[in-house]
Amino acid sequence: MTPTAQELLRTTATRLAPAPDANPLVPRIAEGRARVRTLALLGLEQRHVIPADRRSFQHLARRAAESKDLESAAFFDALADGESLARERLAPLLDACGVGRDEAATYEPQPGCQAYPAYVAWLALNGEPTDVVLALTANFAAWGRSCATVARALREHYGFDDAACGFFDLFAEPAPDLDRQALTAVQTGLDRGRVTAAHLRYGRLVARYEEMFWETLASGDGAHGGEGGGTSKP
Repeated sequence: MTPTAQELLRTTATRLAPAPDANPLVPRIAEGRARVRTLALLGLEQRHVIPADRRSFQHLARRAAESKDLESAAFFDALADGESLARERLAPLLDACGVGRDEAATYEPQPGCQAYPAYVAWLALNGEPTDVVLALTANFAAWGRSCATVARALREHYGFDDAACGFFDLFAEPAPDLDRQALTAVQTGLDRGRVTAAHLRYGRLVARYEEMFWETLASGDGAHGGEGGGTSKP
């Protein structure tokens, strides 16, 4: 029996949910033990992730529209708009971490942090749009939980204000309109026979590349040892 879109989204998210100990950095941030410098690096890496993802989502929207999949196109257009907003909210985070314009402009990103957007770009070129909707939607749940934890910790342990936490607040907040768009896109894909088993493979790789993002940052945080502390300077 063919599942409904809601059932498929739910089971996909469950199957692709990360293990409780998969993220080595967020628990450190949650306890105020990560270095402020590590938070700065997180923001600097996102300066490269965000524009790459935005272009990937725009390309996915064009591909979907060309194949008359207007529902998936609307979903990806909304994601691209969200990346634009995320870029705007990134500047206060970098300011709070003591990152100047010169460093932001010359920072060299780390491969382990950029594997995620590189794979999203691959999906933009090769993935069936409905399968990509499923894979990304499953991943967003874990990303949103991490962002909610970080936003809370930045206020409690690092003394960051609302503007500095705005990037993480954006992804931590519920997105009912986006959820509805994903539901509509997946149901349309099911009705048209466009959902394939590849969405699970896409989702597993997306999840693993996100883990690599956190692991790369955590390795640098641990390499400097000791308690980072929310009161420490970058």
